[in-house]
Amino acid sequence: LYHAAVHPKSFVSLAGADHLLMDKKDSKYVGEVIAGWSSRYIDIEEDITLATRHNVVASLNNDSLFTTQMRAGNHYFIADEPTSIGGNDFGPNPYELLSSGLAACTVMTIQMYARRKKWLIENVECHVDYDKQHAIDCENCEESSAKIDTFTREIKITGDLDEKQLQRLLQIADKCPVHKTLHSDTQVVTKLVR
Repeated sequence: LYHAAVHPKSFVSLAGADHLLMDKKDSKYVGEVIAGWSSRYIDIEEDITLATRHNVVASLNNDSLFTTQMRAGNHYFIADEPTSIGGNDFGPNPYELLSSGLAACTVMTIQMYARRKKWLIENVECHVDYDKQHAIDCENCEESSAKIDTFTREIKITGDLDEKQLQRLLQIADKCPVHKTLHSDTQVVTKLVR
């Protein structure tokens, strides 16, 4: 097979794997290697099953556990749940996606502001965790209902900036649109379509 293959090729060894690739890590790795290699030689058509007139669409079949096909704009990806609750862990869970939106919007907003001010930021990172925690200074902290959705955000800025500039950028982080959305009164309008 190696000598008969027409396209450029290389030999990939997978020490310790059986011929049927029964170990999930081995089969996933082989799939990624083959997909990466073959993507150069095939045209992947747009998935019309996820066509939508909206910004985002999610699709989940009955036999897919929690592995959800997603499309946002022109971008396709997978959302999932961890194996500990019955998913395949093939993609981020919904709260990781929400946290990702906050992290991405934060770094974009900081860089946009710094460029406007002509402050050079070599890199900005935003690390986000999501959890339900007791509200600060809550009166009924013993009750589980006193817990609120909490995003913990840590920002690392690499650049030649003084303390005043860094503090200003921290204020700007709180002005990112996703941060504002999470703090605003929001509504989800739902209707059934056929």
